[in-house]
Amino acid sequence: MPATDLPHSKLDLSGAGVRHARALPVGEPAAGAAPAPAHADVGRMAPWIQLLAALGLDPHALWPATVSLDFEGDQCTAIEPSRDELRALYGIDVQELDVWRPLAEHAIEHLAAGRALVVEADAFWLPVDAEHRRSHAKRTIVLNEVDLDARRIGYFHGAGHAEAHGDDVTHLLGLEDDTSDLEAIADWRGARVAQVGATVAALDEGRLPPRAQFVRADRRVARSTAELRMLALHHLGNHLAFRPATNPLRRFAARIADDLPLLREYGTAYHEDWASCTVRRFAGAFDLAARGLAWQDESGDSRLREAAHAFEQLARDAATLDQRLGRAAASAKNADTKKLLETMALAWDGAMAALDAAWRSEEG
Repeated sequence: MPATDLPHSKLDLSGAGVRHARALPVGEPAAGAAPAPAHADVGRMAPWIQLLAALGLDPHALWPATVSLDFEGDQCTAIEPSRDELRALYGIDVQELDVWRPLAEHAIEHLAAGRALVVEADAFWLPVDAEHRRSHAKRTIVLNEVDLDARRIGYFHGAGHAEAHGDDVTHLLGLEDDTSDLEAIADWRGARVAQVGATVAALDEGRLPPRAQFVRADRRVARSTAELRMLALHHLGNHLAFRPATNPLRRFAARIADDLPLLREYGTAYHEDWASCTVRRFAGAFDLAARGLAWQDESGDSRLREAAHAFEQLARDAATLDQRLGRAAASAKNADTKKLLETMALAWDGAMAALDAAWRSEEG
C-alpha cells in the first residue's frame, strides 16, 4: 500500500490556529499582570485550558478547582476540571476510552469524528517536555492530530500546542518500526482485523495500554462572560466544601524537615521530581487562582480582590520557596524556610476566609 494512502485525521477546531494556540492564564498573563512564576505547574489543567481556547471557549471559569488543592505528604493533589464542570460550563462531554486496539486506530477514528483524545503519555517521548529522552514520567496531553504517513502527531501539552515526529510517535502510539502496522491501520474499517490477524501492530505484549478519554464537543456552548462568572461562583461552593480540612502549607512545612536530608542525599534528579509534585504544584495552583479571580472580580467585590492579592503573593512566595529549597538540596546550608512558610500559611487562611465570605454573600 502506498504511504500516501495512510490515514491522516485532524480535529476541526473551527478555524483556530492550533499550532499557536495560547490561552490565559497559563504562560501568557493578561495586560498588566505579573508573569507566571518560574516552574509553576498546573499539570492536568494546562492542556484543557489550551483546548478550550482553541475551541473558542473561555477557560477562565475553571479557576475554582484550585481551592481544593491539598498536600498529602508525598505530593500535592493534581488540579483538573471535573466532567460535571466541563459539561455545565461549556457543554463538553468527556468519556472513558477503552483502548482495546492500538491507540493510533482509536485516534484516527475519534479525531475523524471530531473528538479529541485526552491521553496519559510518557514524557520521555514528548519533545517539548523537560523529561524528553531523559526519564519516564506521566503527562496529560490532548491529542488533536495524527498523520501516520508522516509519523507526526499534534497535541496540547503544558502552555501550548506541540508536535511529535518519527520515533517519538512510534512509541507514543504503540506502533512498530516497520510499515505493516501503518498499512493495517489504514484499513481500519470492515474486516481489517480478520485480514491482518496477528501481524497487526497491536498493544505491545507486557505493557498496559495508556489511560485515555475522548472529548465530545459537538454540543459545546460559548457562554457569555457573565454566565461563566455566575457558574464559576456556583462551582466555587462545591470546591470550598472539599477544601483542605487543615492548612496544607503548615503540613508541608512540617514535612520539609524530614524530606530535606533525602533531597541532599539523592541529588538533583530526586529534587526535581519532588519539587514537581509539591512546591511547584502550589505555585501553579496559586497563580491560576489569582488570575481566575482577577477575571471573576468584575463587580469590584473587596473579598474577591483580597483573595486575588493573597493568591498572587502565595504564587510568588511558592516560587521563592522552590528556589531556596533547590539551593538547600545542593548544599549543607540551612533552607531558611520557616518564616516564609508561616507567611504563606497565614495568606492561605486569609484567602480561604475571603473566598468563603464572597461565596456565602452570593448564595445568600
